[in-house]
Amino acid sequence: MQKGIKNPSTLTSMLIIGGLFFIFGFVTWVNAILIPYFKITCELSNFQSYLVAFAFYISYFVMSVPSSYLLKSVGFKNGIMLGLWIMAAGAFIFIPAALTRTYEVFLLGLFTIGSGLAVLQSAANPYITILGPREKAAQRISIMGICNKGAGILAPLLFASVVLKVTDSELFKLLPLMDAVQKNAALNELIRRVITPYTCIGVVLLALGAFIRFSPLPEIDTEHESPEMAIANASKKNIFHFPHLILGALAIFLHVGTQVIAIDTIIGYANSMHIPLMEARVFPSYTLLATIAGYLLGIVCIPRYIKQVNAFRICTFLGIALTLLIIFAHGRVALLGHVTDISIWFVVLLGLANSLVWAGIWPLALHDLGRFTKLGASIMIMGLCGSAILPLIYGHYADAWDVRRAYWVLFPCYIYLAFYAVYGHTMRRWLPAKSMLPA
Repeated sequence: MQKGIKNPSTLTSMLIIGGLFFIFGFVTWVNAILIPYFKITCELSNFQSYLVAFAFYISYFVMSVPSSYLLKSVGFKNGIMLGLWIMAAGAFIFIPAALTRTYEVFLLGLFTIGSGLAVLQSAANPYITILGPREKAAQRISIMGICNKGAGILAPLLFASVVLKVTDSELFKLLPLMDAVQKNAALNELIRRVITPYTCIGVVLLALGAFIRFSPLPEIDTEHESPEMAIANASKKNIFHFPHLILGALAIFLHVGTQVIAIDTIIGYANSMHIPLMEARVFPSYTLLATIAGYLLGIVCIPRYIKQVNAFRICTFLGIALTLLIIFAHGRVALLGHVTDISIWFVVLLGLANSLVWAGIWPLALHDLGRFTKLGASIMIMGLCGSAILPLIYGHYADAWDVRRAYWVLFPCYIYLAFYAVYGHTMRRWLPAKSMLPA
């Protein structure tokens, strides 16, 4: 087993990493309101609007492996500082993007923010996985998840309170009736409202980077192995000799895609039920609250009442069931002050189904990697590009079919996640041993 954190003061480390997960959540889940906002202000199709998620998350694919080498070169603490400063640069790119109302420049800013996050994720997830007993990793990850999703609840609401006004619902109805000059002026005014919040985000990220540089956050040692692990991994020459890791990275790819679809598409789904943006903006928060409820259950129940792998399995089968209910369940309901089709509440409950999947995958995929842990973590972070690809696939089918039937993209994802939870994580070779093959 890895030696892990050298400093015995794990509480301080937990608090600092928890703060980082809060930052992850804030800058990530604000995309839920950016997608419909840019769709209006930049006059986009469903597919084009989901390029917000694509630009943000494809950076994980591009930057995850370089991040591992960066961390190996400068250390975890300096790497985290640089990651925060890269994110700050991305936030500042929003200023010229808003002044020119250029969607492509916004996408560049989102890609840059995502690149900084790739560095941070490559550092933070191994920390929290190794920081204590493996059988309690899901507990620790759940605590980090609460920090992440708590920020995710606040981010869309705070952003909407800054950039949206009570009168905007009427303005959105009038936009199609305006002439070109009036419409251009109105859209320019709308888009420039993002300048203030993203300038503040950039300044905060710069300050946090400086704080991390001088914080007591210790390094983690993933380069040394116990004698037993060294013997077990002696024949392993590269990362592809660990099937449970590669299959785990694919599981992460599909999981984060389903999670982003559940959160970032729900406003558009509410709009399809004629719920205005000012009302629909709260639905991502409902989904995130369901996720936090799952985290709390995980903290209380794992491993005392249920093994983390069994919780992982339950969540994947729940995801399969909820996907079918989203597509096939019908009926108007009044709940929490909203009159909607019942299916949207099954989208909300996907937050519960997704809650313990990330926590289930990471310890299983990183188990016994030894000196390959940093690179393995980067491969796992590379899987976060699923958040870029799957929302685009959803957007394509939302345009081709409709926003409800497009949720079919979730079904094969949860099927694979169930496979990994039941069997895939146990695989230690790609093919059965020769002695197991028929003569």
